[in-house]
Amino acid sequence: MSTHALTEVASMSGRTLKHITRSPDSIISTALMPIAFMLLFVYVFGGAIQAPGDSYVTYLLPGILVVTIASGVAYTSYRLFLDVQGGIAERFRSLPIWSGSFLWSHVTASLAAIGASLVLVIGVALLMGFRSGASVGAWLAVIGILTLLALALIWIAVIAGLAATSVDGASAFSYPLILLPFVSSAFVPTDSMPAPVQWFAEHQPVTAIVDTLRALLEQQSVGSEIWVALAWCVGILAAAWGGASVLYRRRRR
Repeated sequence: MSTHALTEVASMSGRTLKHITRSPDSIISTALMPIAFMLLFVYVFGGAIQAPGDSYVTYLLPGILVVTIASGVAYTSYRLFLDVQGGIAERFRSLPIWSGSFLWSHVTASLAAIGASLVLVIGVALLMGFRSGASVGAWLAVIGILTLLALALIWIAVIAGLAATSVDGASAFSYPLILLPFVSSAFVPTDSMPAPVQWFAEHQPVTAIVDTLRALLEQQSVGSEIWVALAWCVGILAAAWGGASVLYRRRRR
């Protein structure tokens, strides 16, 4: 990517971020539902859930962070859909700029908005008693995995935004992504689940990602689980990026 392309992406990302800051309800809404889940599970269900570790909020937080990312990408597809339907994409297409600037501007702006939501959720978790003695390296690993996961889901949202024919369709794709953590180790240990559900929970990507984040934050050995988590994130990211690029090129013809 050339310097000119980076400048174009930064300029167009600034436009999208201005829209987000003028309507902060998207960040608040993105963080509000995960925070509500966290309050509900810790203060209502937490006493009945046998989770390992010193506190349930510490066990719960990695799953809540995944739910936060899944909630945020609904707005990515929504904003992209409005730009495509409103003719903004066609207007940018007529300008002498890098062809990928339009999509990458939405991706970078969404990544920034989701990052702000994650910081807000972690702040509330700290108020609820979350504590971690993780090293700087472990925190950087947590940030790296969350960034990879966010990019993977954002590119899935780009596909939804380009392919949708209605506003509802542009955001409805995120519901399975939000529900997937509930059938994983995000909220309860998988060994308490019926055998078929346990098998699915232990072999779907959220469990590997959540378990790795939990081990890093609780200063435990991550073992081979981190490579499984990275493989899922990079694999989904590559497939979603490729699919979105092909779909965008078809729309430009």
